[in-house]
Amino acid sequence: MGMRGNKPSATAMFYVLDVEGLIDATHPLRSIKTRVDAELASTSRLFNQAYSKVGRPSIPPETLLKALLLQSLYGIRSEAQTVERMRTDLLFRWFCGMDPSEPMFDATAFTHNRERLTRHGILQRFFDGIVKQCMEEGLTSDDHFSVDGTLIQSYASMKSLKPIEETEKKDGDPPAGKNPSVDFRGERRTNATHRSETDPEARLYRKRSRFSVHW
Repeated sequence: MGMRGNKPSATAMFYVLDVEGLIDATHPLRSIKTRVDAELASTSRLFNQAYSKVGRPSIPPETLLKALLLQSLYGIRSEAQTVERMRTDLLFRWFCGMDPSEPMFDATAFTHNRERLTRHGILQRFFDGIVKQCMEEGLTSDDHFSVDGTLIQSYASMKSLKPIEETEKKDGDPPAGKNPSVDFRGERRTNATHRSETDPEARLYRKRSRFSVHW
């Protein structure tokens, strides 16, 4: 019979962590990280073209791209939730090259950098490069995969859509209870003009009978 262990009453102020040693040697993210780092190293020239040599330093684009990849791999529904996961998950921080004590950036960093990364072709090249590596190493399949709208996750209903001007003026959570009746007849709703009150990250999609999912 073992003796009962006791939890220390005082909490240590400082910790020494070997994050590399905490990640299992067989964890699938290890091999993915190797491929991702190689792809990012080959994209260094594009990063230099996209970012100025003067001014306030931005969040490293390598960190943002790795975070977006994690969001895709783990099916996280929004960039805000990805940032929150990175705030508390050492595995995510390790993958993105962030120290455990490093302050977490805000989710708006994705918004501020997305246009730049897209305009210089960095986003497309990054994801295409990862897929190409997987194809060359026989890690992909030619089987067709289709998905319908029921698999797109969102915490929003059509009734929660409001003109952006209205949603920006309103503060606090929406009132509880039954959704009010809304008449959208004759009103055109787009991602540029409308936003959900319950899930601002949600986006409108055109639903078709079948479509392929790809990067």
